[in-house]
Amino acid sequence: MTAIKAENLVKSYTTYKRGSGFAEAIKSFFKREKVIVNAVDGISFEIEKGTVCGILGPNGAGKSTTIKMLCGALYPTSGRIDAMGFVPARDRTRYVNKIGAVFGQKSQLIWDIPPADSFAVNKAIYGISDEDYKNRLDEMTELFDVSEVIHKPTRVLSLGERMKCEFIMAMLHAPEIVFLDEPTIGLDVIAKSKIREVVREMNRKGTTFILTTHDLEDVEQLAEKVIIINHGKKVFDDSLQALKNVLGSKKIVSLTLTEPCIGDEIGGARIISRDNDFGVSLEVDTEKQSITDFLRDLTACGDFRDISVKELPMDMIITRIYSE
Repeated sequence: MTAIKAENLVKSYTTYKRGSGFAEAIKSFFKREKVIVNAVDGISFEIEKGTVCGILGPNGAGKSTTIKMLCGALYPTSGRIDAMGFVPARDRTRYVNKIGAVFGQKSQLIWDIPPADSFAVNKAIYGISDEDYKNRLDEMTELFDVSEVIHKPTRVLSLGERMKCEFIMAMLHAPEIVFLDEPTIGLDVIAKSKIREVVREMNRKGTTFILTTHDLEDVEQLAEKVIIINHGKKVFDDSLQALKNVLGSKKIVSLTLTEPCIGDEIGGARIISRDNDFGVSLEVDTEKQSITDFLRDLTACGDFRDISVKELPMDMIITRIYSE
């Protein structure tokens, strides 16, 4: 079942262009050159109910604009969005009861009061029954281990504690779709791990998550589907495994040599980085050269003290997709 379907989505902004200098500034008072910028340029995709979908892209690619249109905060210039039978911007009053949002750089909590009081405000806004409110709050505070934290003023909480409370705030009304915009930005590894654990738990119970992030570890650990946007256009839309396979069956082999390395290749594989005179990393295309053949050629080239074979890093895959 489809949770969200976007068709030929476009969001355009009008800006004005003028040259530099005093003369150009005076000229712009009387005549300005209009420029139309497409922040999102005709993208289409579908997100199935009960999945975790990662929307990726470099800064300025259009992913945040896309999320805002999916949330109903922005009207598309053209195109169509169907979210669980709602048109987000048009049906916003009813639609917001079905969605939640966590923004890493924008808080929903009230700064000078404890999160527990902010939760009570949301209870009233969404008309949550006393029984449902207590059950969900008890469940979420136990998952995040913040039973004591929610009674302290928000302003004294650490970033990790605040983000956990942001999640609780977003989940209290049992939304069917939750939008996560940089949810782990600035967090330590323990807080990140806890948030990812809760996302997986809530997803198992049927909640659909749409995630935008620059932390590719979030995507690797959570997402089943990945959409990549660059310059407002969709450049990839498939499963996480398909993304890993997009550059073929390539491996990164890291070596610690017994002698300094000279040249750009070892054992027929290209050197992509050097740690020092003895440490090198190579990219091996296993469709052209099996690992067995590579190791045989490597042994013939000389001795080495240590070796590791890894999948191609996600950041390398994403960077190449952007550049292409």
